[in-house]
Amino acid sequence: MCKHQFRMDSKQCCVKLSVQPSRGLMDEKFVVLVQSVPPGFQLTVHALHQCEDGHSWEAFGHYTADASGNVNVSEDPSLGGTYTGVEPMGLLWSLIPVPGSKSGLRMRKMNVQTPMEVTISVYEGHQTEGFMDQVALAGVVVERWYMAPGVRRIPITEDGLTATLFLPPGPGPFPGLLDLWGGGGKLVEYRSALLASHGMASLALDYLTSKITMETGKMVGNEYFEAAYRVLQQHPQVLGSRIAMLGLSFGTSVTLKMAAYSQVVKLRCAVCISGSHVQPVEGSVKQIMGFFNQNAAKTRFNEENQVIWRDLLLPIPTDPSLKVDVGRLQCPLLLVVGEDDQNWPTYESAMDMKEMMERAGNSHLLTVLSYPNAGHLIEPPYTPHARASTFKSVQTPQKFMALWGGETVAHSRAQEDAWRKTLVFLRENLYGGRNPGATSFANL
Repeated sequence: MCKHQFRMDSKQCCVKLSVQPSRGLMDEKFVVLVQSVPPGFQLTVHALHQCEDGHSWEAFGHYTADASGNVNVSEDPSLGGTYTGVEPMGLLWSLIPVPGSKSGLRMRKMNVQTPMEVTISVYEGHQTEGFMDQVALAGVVVERWYMAPGVRRIPITEDGLTATLFLPPGPGPFPGLLDLWGGGGKLVEYRSALLASHGMASLALDYLTSKITMETGKMVGNEYFEAAYRVLQQHPQVLGSRIAMLGLSFGTSVTLKMAAYSQVVKLRCAVCISGSHVQPVEGSVKQIMGFFNQNAAKTRFNEENQVIWRDLLLPIPTDPSLKVDVGRLQCPLLLVVGEDDQNWPTYESAMDMKEMMERAGNSHLLTVLSYPNAGHLIEPPYTPHARASTFKSVQTPQKFMALWGGETVAHSRAQEDAWRKTLVFLRENLYGGRNPGATSFANL
């Protein structure tokens, strides 16, 4: 709670600002309350976050105090700013780089052992710029965490893996989840940390820029993923018969292949976000990449010179050797689709998979969540939407601007809805209906 004295209409006034909870998980809502301002007073609620890379992001809404001199961001409409209307979490999902920032930025948490810190402040009047040059009427620092209290982060190097295991608090055993990101490579931990905060032992796996690849120059084979699965399966705090895979973008190619063909990887369920089943079925990771590159001539650029890759896998092949036979799947599959995905033909792929599974008689295993006006990067809730950002594929030395697609409000809604339904899907299939509940900061 912060208070700041200021003079208004010749009367002394004391603005109160509270954010509850001030410390919470990244996917947890907070309530922002401004009190003790004059009725009808116009004010701006502003959020500021400095990323680990040094770039600053801001979001703000314009509000008018009610007859009691209060503004509740969860109930009152923003009349302008980076978001409008009643948006309880607009101060997070509408964060944009501050004026003067370089283009193509995307916000991603690198160190999950520290919180995302956001300074929420109140300013007099409906302001749109120059916040740093003004004195706020009140301000409070909020912490948003990907790791709940008690979650353990364990680097994994056995079997040549480059991975991090996140274990939920308590003795377990817990269901397991193998978490794969896309074509940019690197070890991306924040989604796994958040899943562990919701009761799943989650293994974040780097499979494109792993230590072994960096040292040998060779891409990993299918046995790399099977080794990661075994590490999870054999961990004393993991329920070896209750393991899921979750992939985004290129990670879906691996997830679908393993789920359909691996003799080792026996999944309880699979989640594929913004991906496709189109790939040479017999292919290794390197060959799948090569297959995409064969179609490089189908790359398009928009008027802002942003790369559009969605046509590389279109039209969806009829040749069965060029797509995973999802008719073979024996575990439930959840597909999360952004209908404005400009990076992959996600919607067309989902429709083809649905048809294939109907023909094979296993369509009862399929759930499709399809979101109009959502783009490629469907992330955990309240992650700011990046319609385009600089991107460097593991295969190309140069960076370019990739168009991911999506419209900010619709995309943000999709992220929130898809995350909630993904957690339900995972719990139902990994716990068999038992809901272990998430760990929270409430008891701290």
